[in-house]
Amino acid sequence: MNVAASHVTKPDRLWARVRSARLETKLAVGGLSAVALHVLDDNFIQPPPGTSAADHLISGLVPIAILVGAAVAYPRLRAGLRASIAITLGLLGIVIGAVEPAYYWSKDGLSGDDYTGLVAAAGGLLLVIVGVAVLWRTRRRDDSLIWRYTRRGLLAVGAVVGLYFVVFPLALSYGFTHAARTVTGRGDLGRPYEPVAFDSSDGLRLKGWFVASRNGATVIVYPGKKGTQKHARMLVRHGYGVLVLDRRGEGESEGDPNALGWAFDRDLKGAIAFLRSRSDVDRNRIGGVGLSVGGEAFLQTAAETNDLGAVVSDGAGSRSVREDTVRFRLGKVPEIYFSGVMTAGTALFSNQAPPPNLKDLSGRITTPVFFIYAMKGAGGEDNNPDYYAAAKGPKQIWKIDTSHTHGLTDHPEEYERRVTNFFDRTLLLS
Repeated sequence: MNVAASHVTKPDRLWARVRSARLETKLAVGGLSAVALHVLDDNFIQPPPGTSAADHLISGLVPIAILVGAAVAYPRLRAGLRASIAITLGLLGIVIGAVEPAYYWSKDGLSGDDYTGLVAAAGGLLLVIVGVAVLWRTRRRDDSLIWRYTRRGLLAVGAVVGLYFVVFPLALSYGFTHAARTVTGRGDLGRPYEPVAFDSSDGLRLKGWFVASRNGATVIVYPGKKGTQKHARMLVRHGYGVLVLDRRGEGESEGDPNALGWAFDRDLKGAIAFLRSRSDVDRNRIGGVGLSVGGEAFLQTAAETNDLGAVVSDGAGSRSVREDTVRFRLGKVPEIYFSGVMTAGTALFSNQAPPPNLKDLSGRITTPVFFIYAMKGAGGEDNNPDYYAAAKGPKQIWKIDTSHTHGLTDHPEEYERRVTNFFDRTLLLS
């Protein structure tokens, strides 16, 4: 009787494990499918205005291939690897699904692919739960207590390192390429402005506000209508015309957003062409003020065209790992690795290669440039002396005791005097 009972018990236990494994696989595949559904919707079914499915081949096909591959391989993998894949892709699925609904819900409400985003976030949460359950169910308890908790401690440390250096930078890069400023309802530029529309150099429709010049020179203030109005008013007080515009993928402008400023030079080239086509603009007296990523975009634009008469770059820093290696030292290796993963993620989710190194671009600039950077700046802002040294044309530099792009706020009189004097010399007296 004991032998018979033993033979019955073992098949029962085996069947229980098989049923459990099948349920685990079904749940994991369901979670992966939910994330894949949103990736498909976001890239191919409901792409941003001004873009098409063909513009999102990399950002759509690569993640879908990874998700499908994980679903196919999942039941064949060992428990630890299954759990790692489920938790990693689950966390990324939560980010992929929740970024846009969380960002836009309180501003404009849910729309478009936000609904499949919520499905993806739920699928990601399911994957995390499955992964944690697998780890708990398959944990080892047949070794010594010392080695057991040492091993678990090492695995916990490895998990934290992996989360920080892989999942976190990838999550940031997804947010940088999917969350954007919403429409700026009204503006205060110091004088009545004219709503304008024009095309970027790669064909996206951009929207902006224009104030005509009273002194013969016009300045593009970039990026965005919302964060640049104080600088625009400063210039308007001195008689300058100004153009502020929604950068690509933000506000009323078409395209995919990119908070790191990749491809923003195409917006500026379109803005310059628009101003040069107007009868009320002197095509030889067009300048630019760029804040943060706007400063970086103006440096690239000045390196690629001679149509700008002068540029103020305030707060330019790092937009990819290429700038993070400008001032290399051994202690920066973790930062460079983090930046490298984030750069790779941004390239994947934005469907484009990283822009050229700003130090190399600065070496091609002959336009007069005023470099401004803060003592308490953002990432890479301390590269400005290197950018300044590389520039070939007339140039000046100012290290200001403030935080990132807050010079006009913290030192309004000196900032206004220095910037307007620079434009007076380069745009009005040239």
